[in-house]
Amino acid sequence: MAIVHEYFKRVLADLFGLAYTSSQGASVDAFVTFFFRDRDRALFLLKGHAGTGKTSLVAAIVNTLERLHYRVILLAPTGRAAKVFSAYAGMPAFTIHKKIYRRRENGLFDLGFNTSSETLFFVDEASMIGAGNTDTIFGSGSLLDDLFLYVYNGRQNRLVFIGDDAQLPPVGTPLGPALDHEYLRRNHDVEVNEASLTETTRQATDSGILFNATRIRKMIGRREKATAFLAHRFPDVTRISGGDFLEALEREYSVAGEEETVIICRSNRQANRFNAGIRARLFYREEALGSGDRVMIVHNNYFWVDRRDNDFIANGDVATVTRVRKHVELYGFHFAHASLDVQGRADEIDAWMLLDTLTTDQPALSRDDFFRLQAAVEEDYATEASRRKRLEKVRENEFFNALQIKYAYAITGHKAQGGQWNAVFLDAGRVNEDCLDDDYWRWLYTAFTRARERLFLVNFKNDWFEGEPAADSF
Repeated sequence: MAIVHEYFKRVLADLFGLAYTSSQGASVDAFVTFFFRDRDRALFLLKGHAGTGKTSLVAAIVNTLERLHYRVILLAPTGRAAKVFSAYAGMPAFTIHKKIYRRRENGLFDLGFNTSSETLFFVDEASMIGAGNTDTIFGSGSLLDDLFLYVYNGRQNRLVFIGDDAQLPPVGTPLGPALDHEYLRRNHDVEVNEASLTETTRQATDSGILFNATRIRKMIGRREKATAFLAHRFPDVTRISGGDFLEALEREYSVAGEEETVIICRSNRQANRFNAGIRARLFYREEALGSGDRVMIVHNNYFWVDRRDNDFIANGDVATVTRVRKHVELYGFHFAHASLDVQGRADEIDAWMLLDTLTTDQPALSRDDFFRLQAAVEEDYATEASRRKRLEKVRENEFFNALQIKYAYAITGHKAQGGQWNAVFLDAGRVNEDCLDDDYWRWLYTAFTRARERLFLVNFKNDWFEGEPAADSF
């Protein structure tokens, strides 16, 4: 067995191509021990902060397993995270929902049958996976519980969770449960093998994005006043004022492209202000929705795709409007029928879209508005004999199933999580010192690490930077 271990490590080292840091070497040893142990209910948890070489190491591990003909499946919580995972690992990755659930005729999704055996399921961005009963249309409503049930129902399957515990956890939780080894042991009866990447790599020290992200991460848990914790002496980090913002953004649109440029904000209200300004002053758009608009789907939708193929349009998917056919006002709401080119899909989607969500300060259609829409649509089927029949008709109504969308030029930190862009504009928001708690630092850290190549800091406080005066000048 020792010979097998050493051969695996040799192939892995060749594919990695660099000298390991101390924690990378220890993580490799821990993974090899985990992988070759004969334990069915075992899980490997790999944590690593930005700049520790986590993606490079995971890519090398995945490629080693594939080269040696072991079975591997790559998963992520969102479509954009799956796209990023696929790009760095060099093989297809799927959303967890797409892999583990199967649609029933009534529109709900049951846990599917796992036909895989002796397979290692790698799950990236595991900090985003929630354990609460949040979406009862899927299985039990708990994505984490269902994932465990699906994977370990297959013969000799195991899980690998990959994540960064400094990032934003699922809404309403202090730590992502999928990265909490005690929670996993206690609630899922698994032997957790854990490794952490701790040292910043030499390559990361040359990056202002990663250098500053590390500085921000170290603010978590310190409860100290935020004074001079950032540096802007790096070419990939640029401070700009509000007056220079539109010119810089227009330049990035021409260099990086709209798909690889994003603005990240603290709130939907801030995002709405940016989106309105961009549409009016850069694209000269006056209509609510027009050809060329970039939008984000903000609620899972299963109506406008081939439901026989277990397909759906996911919350967080980004699309470009290719044409708008007509607008209607109905049921007290505004709708547009349009075609969408959704990133990652080969086919265009023709659908009704709900325009009221475009500018609301809510993340999606509010609970009150949802029930108001449902009640208004239900009135169309008043002749049906029973409430059950009326609700069945409502569930098949094309306006009730309209895509909920927001403009995607500026988005919140939670919506950006799991994705990366070549150019990121970051507005830190107007915050008092009392608001600079761990939640804020996790948000700022997550936002910083969405940038691959260039990060623009908009209206950041002067006294957050080394060598800057205390007074704000932006």
